[in-house]
Amino acid sequence: MEEKTNPMMDAVNGYFENQEKILKGLKTLINVDYSGSDETPKELVYSEDKMKLYHYKPEVKTPNKVPILIVYALVNKQYMMDLQEDRSLIRNLLKGGQDIYIIDWGYPTQEDQYLTMDDYINGYINNCVDFILKEKGIPKLNLLGVCQGGTFSLIYTALNQKKVKNLVTLVTPLDFSTNDGLLFKWGKDLNLRKAAKAFGVVPGDFMNMGFIMLKPYDLAIDKYLNVIPDMDDPQKMANFLRMEQWIFDSPGQAGATLAEFTEEMYHKNALYKGEFELAGEKVDLKKITCPVLVVLGKKDNQVPPAATRPIMDAVGSKDKEMAEFDTGHIGIFVSGRSQREVAPKINDFLNKRK
Repeated sequence: MEEKTNPMMDAVNGYFENQEKILKGLKTLINVDYSGSDETPKELVYSEDKMKLYHYKPEVKTPNKVPILIVYALVNKQYMMDLQEDRSLIRNLLKGGQDIYIIDWGYPTQEDQYLTMDDYINGYINNCVDFILKEKGIPKLNLLGVCQGGTFSLIYTALNQKKVKNLVTLVTPLDFSTNDGLLFKWGKDLNLRKAAKAFGVVPGDFMNMGFIMLKPYDLAIDKYLNVIPDMDDPQKMANFLRMEQWIFDSPGQAGATLAEFTEEMYHKNALYKGEFELAGEKVDLKKITCPVLVVLGKKDNQVPPAATRPIMDAVGSKDKEMAEFDTGHIGIFVSGRSQREVAPKINDFLNKRK
């Protein structure tokens, strides 16, 4: 004989079980330790204004004699590449034999509002490159550019090919004509010159609100609902909070550079068309002749593959390769696939071209 169930009692028991889980989750949330970001050992070796250049401690006995300079985007902090010990692209590159330097752009203040792309590329990036070359006593280094930092790295290499041995771009936009993704649709009509005039340095919170509006339900509601079942799991909550800390740790943007980048790239698509000039000098990507590795995420909705793939035809290099991974924009850095495939691919590419 089947035992009868009482729907009312089942509902009551379920209610109290959920309440207990939520209370336990809140206690976990309050007490969880989510430190661990940006903890791979490194030292400050050079600074200029707000910009700082760090050198990571090598993790192999004989690292690659050609060091990497990593150029991250201006809009977020570079420690996404070292978010936690077991999900660190930096650590995996170090274990693969790389000797790594990385630029931390800092947090611009109002005195930085008039900085231009020329200041960042011909100024800060070039000064970091020259510092490393002098310190190591070498003629060339490897350059690894991320997102907007990859666009900057393409420009820098085209103007300074003699200083770059190998170029790697990660989730880097070049062809801004695509309408894949709202950012590229909206970008063509954004007037950030007005924002620059109003703010001077455009606040990071202002920029974050724009990014959230690209996928408002997913980024403002759904992700918080999805974390509720894991609230009583300290490890999962620590991972979630590390990501949240990084997302909202957004530096302000020098208004002049933000407006210039939007107008020249999103509005005019000038770099891809061969019409972009930096400090009066035409930037010809065909002048990039060093080996190039282009890395993209096939599920990237911030820098869609259609914006990245044209790099292959735009550069003048004969030795060039594109690596596409089944992941999104952030997944390139922190996914399990990143640990298993992305870092090894970069290591393999660079170690074969020492």
